[in-house]
Amino acid sequence: MMKSQRWILWFLGALTVLRVLYVGLVELSADEAYYHMWSERLDYCYFSKGPGVAWTIWLSEKIFGPTELGVRFFSPLLGFGTSWWMWVLARRMYGETAAMWTVLAMNLVPIFNAGSLLMTIDPLSLFFWAAALLTFWRALENRGGMGWWAGTGLLIGAGWLCKWTNAMEWVTVLLVLLSSREGRAEFRRPGLYVGLLCFLPFLLPPLVWNAQHDWVTWTHLSERGGLKKAFQLSPLELGKFWGQHLGVYSPVIFGGVIAAVWWALRSNWREDRARFLLLSGLPLWGMYSWLSFTKGEAGEANWTAPAMVGWMILAAGLWEGRARESAGLRRVAFVGLVLGAVMSLLVLNTDLLRSVGIPYSYRKDPSARLRGWKAAAQKVEEIRARTERELGEPVFLIGNERGIAATLGFYLKEKRLEGAWHPPVYIPESQHVENQFSFWPRYDEFLEPTKDVESRDPLFSEEQGYNPFHGRSALFIVDREVKRLPSTVRNAFEKVELVAVAEQTRRDLPLRQWRVYLCRNYRSAEL
Repeated sequence: MMKSQRWILWFLGALTVLRVLYVGLVELSADEAYYHMWSERLDYCYFSKGPGVAWTIWLSEKIFGPTELGVRFFSPLLGFGTSWWMWVLARRMYGETAAMWTVLAMNLVPIFNAGSLLMTIDPLSLFFWAAALLTFWRALENRGGMGWWAGTGLLIGAGWLCKWTNAMEWVTVLLVLLSSREGRAEFRRPGLYVGLLCFLPFLLPPLVWNAQHDWVTWTHLSERGGLKKAFQLSPLELGKFWGQHLGVYSPVIFGGVIAAVWWALRSNWREDRARFLLLSGLPLWGMYSWLSFTKGEAGEANWTAPAMVGWMILAAGLWEGRARESAGLRRVAFVGLVLGAVMSLLVLNTDLLRSVGIPYSYRKDPSARLRGWKAAAQKVEEIRARTERELGEPVFLIGNERGIAATLGFYLKEKRLEGAWHPPVYIPESQHVENQFSFWPRYDEFLEPTKDVESRDPLFSEEQGYNPFHGRSALFIVDREVKRLPSTVRNAFEKVELVAVAEQTRRDLPLRQWRVYLCRNYRSAEL
């Protein structure tokens, strides 16, 4: 084993151990709790995503149980894997030194550190994107090696089941092949078509699921991407979209990456390595930049994360050689890496600022999403127990939106599921399909009557169904001050009254305000 390879394995191994130790100490985010709910209700596709994240969490929890570590265990391992694929590809392209700088820089940017700790779709997407990029390059090196092409198709397919944008890697494949004479020769070889055939089976789960559910994923994605919005030029939104990347990648590192991309576009297009890496990220980056510019809605910085896999290697390949010849560039690189490390530490634990006397508001702090959920769930259970003693009957819980419902549900000690696949905390009833809660049992749905139910309760709807929640009371939980409750809550219950307000603080600063409403006698909202 080469010295650099041993060094990188020790570095990544130590970093992975630290990450595994850390993930069990921090509360879940709303998205993680939501995906945990998916893993408890396995399906072959979901409203907004493929099944990859749900099955990954399911496997992890089979080992560690439904805990923070159980949800997140694979995220640090995926970060290790993504870094390793990048190291192997960078070493083949630019040598060991550039490969080491690639891995070091990638693991010092805030967004990759966060993605290697939190279990969302992004660590899975990056892992499979980087692996497919490596096998694609090996297929080109081997002039049509069908094994490498098959691996490329399988890896893009696996990534697609985790995040739909991973299918954009096929656009990269086509652009790379069309951009050179040697690449166009692949269209006359079987390898490319073997790769496509290996990819096709991965299309079936979401296609079948959506065919059974009125193609709701397409509707959701078109709305999320602003495809239904009128064309309008929005340079400010484009600037906002680009500006987000300065923060999540750190300004110096991101600036070095963009400079390398510009260099590849202007001066090095004919060089195979630079063109390959440039095109590995250009379609994805271009698509989201175009949508931000023409639809008036900035995308999220994590949406373009796969593009940075190849672009980070491109930047290392460019700047490593130049830094050896310039002391000034070495100083800039050092400052960039240190700044990235500091920003990563602050992103992972903003309490470091407060510990030195900087009163950084939790209301502006993204990491507040990982704070206070256990205490909030405990408070909700106390209010529920008190309310049930006063009413003399059990109540069910409703959260004001899916993130609140999922996270409180995870941390409740008594889940009290009303039936199979029921969530412990519901969201307000709606006639619209909004998220995965719409496909699970709900408190507003009517069930087919049975002989026992019919003899007990002669009241049925025009559909000859009954609602087991009819006449029951609920607690509606809101994580912010609201001027007016949703009409679907106000109109669905006989009486709604505020019964508790709790100001949650941390380090003597406001964290979150909870409001709990008692909703008496459910009768369902009017259509």
